[in-house]
Amino acid sequence: MGNYLGSTDKQQQEMLATIGLKNMDELYRSLPKEMLIETLDIPAGKSEADVRRILEGMGQKNKVFSSIFRGAGSYNHYIPALVKQVAAKEEFVTSYTPYQPEISQGLLQSIFEYQTMICEITGMDATNASVYDGATAAAEAINMCLDKKRAKVLISATTNPMTIRTAQTYFGSREIEFVLIPEKNGSTDLTALQEQLDETTACLVVQQPNFYGGIEEVEAIAELVHGVKAKFIMSVNPVAATILKSAGEVNADIAVGDSQPFGLPMAFGGPYIGFIATKEKMMRKLPGRIAGETVDEAGKRAFVLTLQAREQHIRREKAASNICSNQALCALTNAVYMSTMGTKGIQNVAEHCYSKAHYLADGFRQIQGVTVYDEAPFFHEFVATFPVEHELLLAELEAQDILGGYPTEKGLLWCTTEMNTKEQLDEVIALVKEVCAK
Repeated sequence: MGNYLGSTDKQQQEMLATIGLKNMDELYRSLPKEMLIETLDIPAGKSEADVRRILEGMGQKNKVFSSIFRGAGSYNHYIPALVKQVAAKEEFVTSYTPYQPEISQGLLQSIFEYQTMICEITGMDATNASVYDGATAAAEAINMCLDKKRAKVLISATTNPMTIRTAQTYFGSREIEFVLIPEKNGSTDLTALQEQLDETTACLVVQQPNFYGGIEEVEAIAELVHGVKAKFIMSVNPVAATILKSAGEVNADIAVGDSQPFGLPMAFGGPYIGFIATKEKMMRKLPGRIAGETVDEAGKRAFVLTLQAREQHIRREKAASNICSNQALCALTNAVYMSTMGTKGIQNVAEHCYSKAHYLADGFRQIQGVTVYDEAPFFHEFVATFPVEHELLLAELEAQDILGGYPTEKGLLWCTTEMNTKEQLDEVIALVKEVCAK
């Protein structure tokens, strides 16, 4: 890896002054004080080896679990060694958005291949070169649907709360009406949806599978939404999308999601990568970069950036979106993962996720006092409640090096992936039974 040149104190002060700040601390003034560390308290004069030992000691405070049964938008999948090896090549790590795209053929091809695979998974005609995460993708997709006559946005309450909050933040300063469609029996309440749909509705966002793991009736939802000529945005888990009907097959207008499961580690929530894919009739509204395939003057295969609105780069105040960069390294990692695993490999991962989640749910059902909420069919996540305090249960599991379900207002949200072995599943069922019997 080549060296990076750091900025001097003088340069840092000049940059701070340019944006009206006095010091680095002011950059983080919006963060809660308890999240900030004023000093690492490392004595002066320590050698590099001593400093390394001190920092490693601090790192030991982080808990790394041997068994993970938690998802909620961040999933623990196996990443083949080849994926990390290829993505770590210097020419990929250091590449950035190509401002002279025609001479960046390798980078453009990697983006093109990524886009092609996302279109195959979602059943859509075009996709962009990625945005920051799945929540951002959903907000940008909403922006694609708004116009002067339609400024009402419907979002299912079964959508990931972070997606809902991100969308509300995006449009909080605009005259956009947000309506949460309530949940009923683990899925979107279709009756409540019908009551809210009208000629002012721009779009509806529904997650499939939803935040609580349930598989939504997306075909019926699409029909209702299109009945008032609104757009249907379907937020999908890309792993589940390989065995469920694709967004294109159920007649969604836009498919969004986070492709973190395709080769990116959980990594404390980032960096992740959001995708937006749509049908041909809406592709000119896609934000971000779009790599296209063409031929050069010699008739050889070549790649270009296409359908780029000048306003996104120059006249930003008139741009439909402020997204004009992309997650190039993450997109390349996704493409390498999908190429390495292949269609059958990813489907096999999905089948493991599904079968192990149902094995775990069946095990919980045998424990007295435990309720598994499965009114709607589920993929690899489900909600369960227990006859003991959930914090106590999670603490008992943590003592055995197990990260249990994610706490929600409905109960604990459990998740399994191909990483969970049968021995781990049996162990957590036995431990939960033991704790509930106390």
